[in-house]
Amino acid sequence: MTKWVAGTALAASLAMTAAVAVAQQAAPPGAAPTLQQQYDAATELDQGKDPAASLAAWTALAGRAKSGGRTWAIAMVRKGAAQFRLGQVDEAAATIRAGLAALPAGDPTLAVDRSDAFMKLGGIATNALDYADASAQYAKAEAASPDDIGRVAAMVAAARVQIFTDPVQAKATLDRVDALATRVKLGKIDQAMLSQVALRLAMNTGRLEDANRMAPKVVSLLGGMTLDRVDLRDVAARSDAAIAALLTHHEDSAREYMAYTGAGRSTKGEFRPASVINPPDCGGEADLKPEDVAVIQFSVGDDGSVFGIEPVYSSGGGTKALAFARSVQDWVWSPEELKELPPFFRYNVRLEMRCSTAYTRPSVLSTINDSFVRWLDQKGVAGQADTRQVGGEALTRQRAELAAAEAKGQTPAILAISAAMLRNPTLGSDERAALLARAEPLAERSDMPATARLVFAIPAREGRIREWRSAGRYAAAIGPMLSEKPYVDDPEARAALRVLIADRSGENEMAPYLQQVADDAALEPHNTLRVGALIRLASIAKRKGDLALARQTFEKSGLTASQCAMLDAMPKPVAMPGASAFPQEAQRWGFEGWVRNQYDIGADGRVSNTRTIVSYPPFIFSQAAEKTFAAIRYQKTFRPDGGVGCGASLNNIVFRMPR
Repeated sequence: MTKWVAGTALAASLAMTAAVAVAQQAAPPGAAPTLQQQYDAATELDQGKDPAASLAAWTALAGRAKSGGRTWAIAMVRKGAAQFRLGQVDEAAATIRAGLAALPAGDPTLAVDRSDAFMKLGGIATNALDYADASAQYAKAEAASPDDIGRVAAMVAAARVQIFTDPVQAKATLDRVDALATRVKLGKIDQAMLSQVALRLAMNTGRLEDANRMAPKVVSLLGGMTLDRVDLRDVAARSDAAIAALLTHHEDSAREYMAYTGAGRSTKGEFRPASVINPPDCGGEADLKPEDVAVIQFSVGDDGSVFGIEPVYSSGGGTKALAFARSVQDWVWSPEELKELPPFFRYNVRLEMRCSTAYTRPSVLSTINDSFVRWLDQKGVAGQADTRQVGGEALTRQRAELAAAEAKGQTPAILAISAAMLRNPTLGSDERAALLARAEPLAERSDMPATARLVFAIPAREGRIREWRSAGRYAAAIGPMLSEKPYVDDPEARAALRVLIADRSGENEMAPYLQQVADDAALEPHNTLRVGALIRLASIAKRKGDLALARQTFEKSGLTASQCAMLDAMPKPVAMPGASAFPQEAQRWGFEGWVRNQYDIGADGRVSNTRTIVSYPPFIFSQAAEKTFAAIRYQKTFRPDGGVGCGASLNNIVFRMPR
């Protein structure tokens, strides 16, 4: 079960008011209630505060109604809504989709049901960080809505995710909202939510001065800078304002905004670093660079798990923002350490993040795509697979190009354009499924190499399961391909599949897949996938404390590195900075926080190349932490080449005010 955090006030404004046509006769005394009576009772429960009772009522009604009929469809959509309110989002998605499939499309009395259902599917996709599907579902909600307020709600929700899939489309969506807003009277909270989306769009498209000018309006609409009756909307708006101010070098304004968020200022308990905190490795499918920085927001539950994750800002674009956000999904906090911390201080937590250079990973999908492009080169159509063409305008062109290629029966061109569309983040799930249903059989009938066919085979299998990021479900969907032709007979194809499964598996399950790749004699010794598997295996061995195995495994990769994280135990520190390391600005505003830093330790014990990879609150302690780590001195170590003694070391520093 995935947890869910409620969306904007606009999204919440959609009401469940559609009528249902069922038998009208009253039941005799003592007789079972009629369908109409059950419907009325369930509808009344929807207005209350007991979603479990609503779920039971709609489940009972769906069980009595004719499967696939109008009444059944309505009951299923509303049952899914009750599951959604209970946080059962996986179950809700399946129930709502089943109901929508049978809901009469031309019945105007069901418009609110239909629009609300699409809004919930959009919210579920947003929560799963599937922003392309979220955008598509919100567009359906807008089209289905019978009134302007519903359309505005859908458009604001869509623009919020389009910032990270297609900023041009996000701007167009906000322009349409502005046009509608002339005839829809929005309250201050709704105006603030709309303005906040525009501010985030400006931040993420490099219009930083514009964002900084917008920020005071958002804060003011929510009541201004006050500590009375502060809610999570206030915290988010003030934090956005602080980020915009910092990015435009208005440090004093930024720290004032941050002080009024309450971040790092709890008087009871502490928000300490997570027990499991693994920022993404540089490289990978998003091609993360060491200089890329993002701000990610999430909440931490009572059990220490993370939910409600969303990117707020990224210097490297939407694909990288979502890569940072997804890396947080597996972080864990100690429930014991959270007990004393008021829940408010672990909701809408924001972190500054960068990628780790410790084990820069080759991209598995790049290996697959390279094989595909080589095949297209042989067919003379490689240029049509340009995956750099992204966004709504590019998708429109790609649709036209695909239609033309299909009309002429040009299989290589069809596959080239289809692959480019699959990599376009604005492609929604329904269109993706239809595209794969046509492209995958074409690829199977072609003379394409096995590794190249994975361009279509992998997303086709992924599309058959919801929430495929679940490790068990992913292995169950992709694993059978390892025994299927042509993949079982192709060393590179089976290696790619195993590494992909490993990357989406738990620590105990991933090692066997990686070891099979490392031991595959049919692969070249320095094959990219084999090197990637060895790096991952070395990392696992290090985390388990087996430094000898980590060293041995890493050396097999053939990479030259002096990382003590792989090769040796960390040298001991011999000199640490004192209380002077605490930045004066943070003390003045009463901030506390922590930083996870990465740095190199020279053979002479001196520290260099310090860089923040995680910081809470964002941008407050980053510079102070880097100065602190640069001042630490470690024991000297011997290196024959006189080089780095311990590269890419990781450590935390906690900044705490005197108690």
